[in-house]
This record gives sequence, C-alpha cells and structure tokens, in this order.
Amino acid sequence: MNISRDSDVIEIDQPPQFEYGQKVRSTKNIRNDGTFPGREIGEVLVKKGDVGYVASIGTFLQQFYIYGVDFYERGAMVGMKSRELELVE
Repeated sequence: MNISRDSDVIEIDQPPQFEYGQKVRSTKNIRNDGTFPGREIGEVLVKKGDVGYVASIGTFLQQFYIYGVDFYERGAMVGMKSRELELVE
C-alpha cells in the first residue's frame, strides 16, 4: 500500500482556498482515523457529496490548511484538506 505524501506542496504560502462561512461539498468519503471521539475507527463521518459550511481554518505541519467543516446534517465537524472539498455556488 502506497502512502500519498504531499511533501512538495506548501499550501500556507498562499491565502486559504475557502473562507469562513462558505458552503462546501465533500469530494470523497471521510472515515474516522481515530481522532473523532464517540465514533468507531473506520466509520464514515462524511459521504462524498455531503454539504457543510467552513467553520474554522487552521494549519497542519506548517504546510497545509485544514478546514473545520460543519456537516450539520450529519452532526459532525470534520477537519478536511482543500483537495477534499469543492465550493458550492
């Protein structure tokens, strides 16, 4: 199994791709990697196509923006990378 590394990308050198309050859609299924309390590891937290709103913007490894997205219909606030999201017009 190959692990995808984004070591060449320094996303935080640019402004965030999304802004607070923007409506976004997940471009993939997101599973609990063990960091989401109260849910089983491997459980799907967000399905591809689910819609939520950007509630926070942070960074990870001084390299990536992590968007805290409130998927209110699923009752989950999930941290996601920009490549896992698309803007909903």
